[in-house]
Amino acid sequence: MALWPIHVTMNAVAPRFLSAWMLALMVSLSTQIFNSKKTMADGETLHAIRVPAEWEPQEAIWLQWPGRYEKAYETAFGKMATVISGYQKLHIIHDNDRIRKEAETAIWSAGGNPDHDHIVWHKIRNDGAWMRDNGPVYVIQDGEMRIQNWQFDAWGGAFGADIPFAHDNAIPDAVGKFLDMPVDRVNIVHERGNLEFNGVDTVLLNWSTMGDPRRNPGYVREQAKRDLKKYFGVSKVVFVQGVPEGDLTNGHIDGIARFINPTTVVVPECTRASLCKPGDGKNDQIFDDAAQTIKAAGFTVIRHPIEGVGTHKGVVYDANYMNWIVGNGFVIAVGFDNPGTDASAKRRIESYFPGRDVHIIEMLGSWMGGGGAHCHTNDQPAFSTIHFQ
Repeated sequence: MALWPIHVTMNAVAPRFLSAWMLALMVSLSTQIFNSKKTMADGETLHAIRVPAEWEPQEAIWLQWPGRYEKAYETAFGKMATVISGYQKLHIIHDNDRIRKEAETAIWSAGGNPDHDHIVWHKIRNDGAWMRDNGPVYVIQDGEMRIQNWQFDAWGGAFGADIPFAHDNAIPDAVGKFLDMPVDRVNIVHERGNLEFNGVDTVLLNWSTMGDPRRNPGYVREQAKRDLKKYFGVSKVVFVQGVPEGDLTNGHIDGIARFINPTTVVVPECTRASLCKPGDGKNDQIFDDAAQTIKAAGFTVIRHPIEGVGTHKGVVYDANYMNWIVGNGFVIAVGFDNPGTDASAKRRIESYFPGRDVHIIEMLGSWMGGGGAHCHTNDQPAFSTIHFQ
């Protein structure tokens, strides 16, 4: 099947999005990775594998449009689709014709065009609107792009034993078929929302999620490290630990720590204006411990202050803006219907990703359901990243 032609190359993107030192570092380290095979402690030889960072050029972004039980997310999805399609290709998976019509209406209402040349519609059975977690993990292996299909069991049943997930678990296979891309099944339960890559040599994640016995009974850290190095080609695995209050995912890393370049990670910081308080021994401790662990692993850490709250249907939430999605020339972050904190977060995120337009989209209905912009999107790296070195 024909793929969207690549209009973005590394040479075109680098001057705008990457400082010279960052580009040099990425080229140097990724060349080391690609020019040799690695051997694990047990003697197993690994093929040259790399997972591109989210800020690298993308071929497309994918969404699974909300179904009947998630209609509260639809306004935000309409806005996200409008923003994304203004910059790059957007694939929208819909469960049936009725949902597609509702999606088209939502996009029109957001000021977008559902018939935009950048939007491709796919009628594929699915169970939910959280494609970050059940969708593909894209890897570059031995000079080709491949999809990994890690197992998905609806977050270990944390949202209820009756939550269906069989169709979601098959989405990577359907995407691979459409893209004519090889799909490798990984028989470990894990969600993409709990994986942060620097695009060079490191994966950052929360052990509280991967080591959750509801997902992977009997799984231990040392085995996880070996598996992560094997499947992602990284030499460094950094685990944080802890479950923020009310987080039924068991603490996905995309709410705790995010790479913004190969050497720098952003971590939230509780303040007197937030629900979590400095020194409260709860979320504050999780964030502080994460920052210390990441620093000890050799990375620069920027603390992003939680400067206020957002309220939805009587429930108060910390305005934690970490759940952003990075695309070609833009960033979308969750808005909390709080003009002061939204504006402050926008300025900070602009400083993290200079040269990209930052869009804050209110999606408290989605936040109440367990996530935001990053959780709903699944980014497909550009094929130019295969030859990044």
